[in-house]
Amino acid sequence: MHVHDHAVHGALLDWLPLTLIVLFTITYLGAAYNQRHNALGWSAWRSIFFTLGSLLLAIAVAPPLMAWAHHDLLGHMALHLLIGMLAPLAWVLAAPITLLLRTLPQAGGRRVAALLRSRFVRFVSHPVSALVLNIGGMYVLYLTPLYSASLHNQALHYWIHMHFLVAGYLFCWAILAEPDVSPHRLSLRFRLGVLLASIATHSLLGKLMYGYGWPRGTGHSVEEVQAAAQLMYYGGDLAEVLLAVVLLTLWLRKPVERREGMLHGDATA
Repeated sequence: MHVHDHAVHGALLDWLPLTLIVLFTITYLGAAYNQRHNALGWSAWRSIFFTLGSLLLAIAVAPPLMAWAHHDLLGHMALHLLIGMLAPLAWVLAAPITLLLRTLPQAGGRRVAALLRSRFVRFVSHPVSALVLNIGGMYVLYLTPLYSASLHNQALHYWIHMHFLVAGYLFCWAILAEPDVSPHRLSLRFRLGVLLASIATHSLLGKLMYGYGWPRGTGHSVEEVQAAAQLMYYGGDLAEVLLAVVLLTLWLRKPVERREGMLHGDATA
């Protein structure tokens, strides 16, 4: 009976991430629908982006794929690209913070606004801090015994994926600085510089994994580690180039008189 209860508990935990994604998506779409009577309205594209991000996450956290990724480093890397890079970009473009502020009562909106102005949020949402959390977290995961430990600890396994999602979201938001307004007023050049640093450090990690066989002590073959490193190298470049394309597209859509100020803005704010 104890073994059966443990199996049931484990199965319920496996489906929890997917359930939460569905609930978040329904909540977002419901709030977006309620904005139809608002004078400002709500862009259908934002709802599409949120749904796309949720779909990518749902695919990544589906129990069969999670089980595959738990035992296959190539699968793990594929899920990392979905959870930590592509899905966060789609969610950032959906402007969930703006929708939350419009939906909450005035008192709740003030509390959220105060949180966004807090030192903690300003720190983690700065492009350099977000870069360290995002790419630095990958170095810690793959160049230390942490990844090997996650193979034997389900809670750690889920925590790592949550870190990927949050760090990826913060990085995309820090680089784009919109459509949710960023706490920082940083120039386009500065943000592009941080993005280029991300591409370089991401590529270096892929090369280190390929050349030196990290992560070690996992039981994965050299061929499997190298295939995962190649996916990180090329897939990561593709995702970050996509982020750069989105950044430049948003900048080009601005009025000409605003572009110059954004290009040469204060990079120390």
